[in-house]
Amino acid sequence: MYVLGIWDGHDAGAALLEGNHILFAINEERLSRRKLEVGFPDLSIHACLDYAGISPATVREMALCTTDPAKTLTRLFPGLKEEYYLIRRRKKRPKMSDRFKKGFKYRFTELGPNSLSRKLTHSYSERRLRKSGFRDFHLTLCDHHRCHAEAAARLSGFDDCLTITLDGVGDGLSGSIWGFKNGRLHLIKEIPSRVSLGIFFEHVTTLMNMRELEDEGKVMALANYAYPIADDENPLMGLISVDEMELVSPYRSNRMYKELKKILWQFPSEQFAHMAQKVLEKNALALIKNAVSFTGNRNVALAGGVFSNIKLNMKIAEENTIDRAYVFPHMGDGGLALGAGMTLNSQRYPTLKYRFNDPYLGPRYNREEILTSLEQTRFSYREIKDRAQTAARLILDGEIILWFQGRMEIGPRALGNRTIMARPDRREIKDRLNLVLKKRVWYQPFCPSILREDASSLLHAEGQNIDDNRFMTMGFKVRKQYLDLMEGVINIDGTCRPQFVGDENPVYRDLLKRIQKEMGKGVVLNTSLNIHGEPMVCSPRDALQMFEKTAVTYLFLEDFLVEKQSR
Repeated sequence: MYVLGIWDGHDAGAALLEGNHILFAINEERLSRRKLEVGFPDLSIHACLDYAGISPATVREMALCTTDPAKTLTRLFPGLKEEYYLIRRRKKRPKMSDRFKKGFKYRFTELGPNSLSRKLTHSYSERRLRKSGFRDFHLTLCDHHRCHAEAAARLSGFDDCLTITLDGVGDGLSGSIWGFKNGRLHLIKEIPSRVSLGIFFEHVTTLMNMRELEDEGKVMALANYAYPIADDENPLMGLISVDEMELVSPYRSNRMYKELKKILWQFPSEQFAHMAQKVLEKNALALIKNAVSFTGNRNVALAGGVFSNIKLNMKIAEENTIDRAYVFPHMGDGGLALGAGMTLNSQRYPTLKYRFNDPYLGPRYNREEILTSLEQTRFSYREIKDRAQTAARLILDGEIILWFQGRMEIGPRALGNRTIMARPDRREIKDRLNLVLKKRVWYQPFCPSILREDASSLLHAEGQNIDDNRFMTMGFKVRKQYLDLMEGVINIDGTCRPQFVGDENPVYRDLLKRIQKEMGKGVVLNTSLNIHGEPMVCSPRDALQMFEKTAVTYLFLEDFLVEKQSR
């Protein structure tokens, strides 16, 4: 039986499951070419059907995530959603009235679902699905945080674990704590949306003139450049605290924004970022430690946008009260479509076990489709016999290459199929990437892909399980003797966010093995195949359009090498 999972909010998408097989998953941005797209994911839904080679009539079971009043309102009045999207992405100048709308928004999003919001959501979604060609189907509405939790717990590989979700707000909650045992998920604690670590960090991002729901990683990176201060000297510490398994604050979301604004002007931006990062780490860690103490379960599975913060994840994994920590690789709201599908599956088959060996769940393009795109380009191209060897040689010679192969990754990280690569040991290459291609701020680091067998010699694990970082969700400290080798992929504090590559990606692994022969270690600089502000490349056409806009000389499209040499 096919199950279609749907999410139509921030970073909308769809996922198709058949039994315990995750067949396909994609986010709307990859197809619409609007970063973090919002709205009903028609393109994603049809991409799911196209991949499986089935018609809408074949799918009878659907699951939609989130039914709170705020989400219901934006479904009924899509202009509100579009306006918010354009303002958030800095495509539209906000009006004076928007500050009042913002206050209303935060109070409204704190409301949980009710019978009316569920009824209206169900009616709206059914109409949209029928418009897309679906007829005889059953639609199930799923809770926001349960969808996060189902994905984290069931894909963690744990038979028995504590599952924790933390994000901005969804269905009236900012987080939840669950037990998972014998294939069954049971709720331990709900964390009300009145106090939210996700909203706290979103406020900080906005106040620093960055894009909320998008630039929180910049805040985390900038925090590394501040002078450390003690907790009792940090004025932000009084804004949020933990009481057993509760988040506590004297301020609701809108008032917290005003309190943060009062403090911001007193400090340099990097110091403000550092203080906010410390608040996030201290409270998330305290909450998790208390949950571990309460349940006695030392394995934790994590999901929700808060866990996109890899410095936080590193501290969680290093915590001596925790044995193993797993972060679902599509931890933010973009992963809710898959979580919704799994939630519906669990209602029918509670003990279903999934196989999740790799994140390559998006579209693949065959030789004919690639050739069709190549025939329309003005650049020269040729087919090569050994792309791993050719690419490795160019990288070792100091070239930046664009790399496109296989099925596209799900989630926010490039993991070897839609990737830009370069040598890891040259700071000038990192600077060139930032200035002429990615157009990012100077303090944002790039990440390395590392052969799994080389990871333990390059990095201090500090109690972390090396095998748990295939999806680039954790930070690690680089060993002192390899700081020069990793110069282009480390933070100022000597940490990095690596991807460990095993047998799940044979060609990418082969490329790293070729690098290893010359450099001694299998490691490359790896960043996502996109231009700043645009979604990750999906199709060969997208890749060629990006190639056209950049100063990079080489693009690999499967077994074809495209060069900046006009035909």
